[in-house]
Amino acid sequence: MKNLIIVFLACYIICSGQVCFSQNTLHENDYKVMFYNVENLFDTENDSLINDEEFLPTGDRFWNNTKYYNKLKNIYKVIIAIGGWNPPAIIGLCEIENHRVLNDLVNNTPLVKFEYQIIHKNSPDRRGIDVGILYRKDLFEPIYHLAIPIIYPDQPENKTRDILYVKGLANQIDTIHVFVNHWPSRWGGQFESEDRRIFVANVLKSKTDSILSTDSIAKIIIMGDFNDYPDNTSINKTLNAQTDYSNISSLGLYNLSANLQKQNIGSNKYQGEWGILDQIIVSGSLLNTDEKIHTSLNDIFIFNSDFLLEPDEGYFGFRPYRTFSGFTYLGGFSDHLPTYLILNFKK
Repeated sequence: MKNLIIVFLACYIICSGQVCFSQNTLHENDYKVMFYNVENLFDTENDSLINDEEFLPTGDRFWNNTKYYNKLKNIYKVIIAIGGWNPPAIIGLCEIENHRVLNDLVNNTPLVKFEYQIIHKNSPDRRGIDVGILYRKDLFEPIYHLAIPIIYPDQPENKTRDILYVKGLANQIDTIHVFVNHWPSRWGGQFESEDRRIFVANVLKSKTDSILSTDSIAKIIIMGDFNDYPDNTSINKTLNAQTDYSNISSLGLYNLSANLQKQNIGSNKYQGEWGILDQIIVSGSLLNTDEKIHTSLNDIFIFNSDFLLEPDEGYFGFRPYRTFSGFTYLGGFSDHLPTYLILNFKK
């Protein structure tokens, strides 16, 4: 409880090596769109169709109901802390096993009073980890949703997560298009795996181009763990998520998280260095303050409160307080920090 009080009432600076995190003041009434890689949210039941054996009571991680419900409680705490008791309207999540874990999160924790609804489809990922969306039905009304499959022409047997697309009415004001992503990992090396992320970027780009070709002022929000940074080829060139905000076009895509990277703020830490794998990208019309829905470079945040961090014993400063370190159970939150965007409305 002490940590939560600090979250809600204090503004403070946390320095991690050469990186300083400045915790933003929470605005309780804001309309927030959040993304969070929750680091292996698995239930305790065996699914014969996926490789989930290590997250079973008899598995290598000795995953049990106590650890599972502690994980759900931790995720609930993060969502409530970001909202300042007015939790986000839309939440994109990745590294979730199935619909059940989302149902447990929204119905078997105090989130139940906010009546979150779920959009999810099982993906073909070999470990069974998916992406999903939670939304508050009083703040967002889905019109259409689709799980966009990723099928590599030269490696159809190589399965990865779908991209989840949802079109809906935000705050009864205007339509937004939301894409939730979890791109292929860097397993085997960044450059050795880069072609797979470039392929997914091409799939996503074709979808956003199609939307913008029929609606030049479409409000698009792309969020996810891209396993690439804002200046990598898949994001910067293939998706063409721009980092120059001086000449905004409604047909362009703009990486708002890149502005955080310029401030040395990160969502994940690898070998002592903070970076931003978890990003939010928007179409240009969302940066137009004359539109009914809009946002700005000042409305993108990484949530880095002290209860989400622990001392980095291998390097300087702090690191995300994660659930596991290797196979050692720590009982923390995730190896990633959540990011969120504030949307502003004109009636």
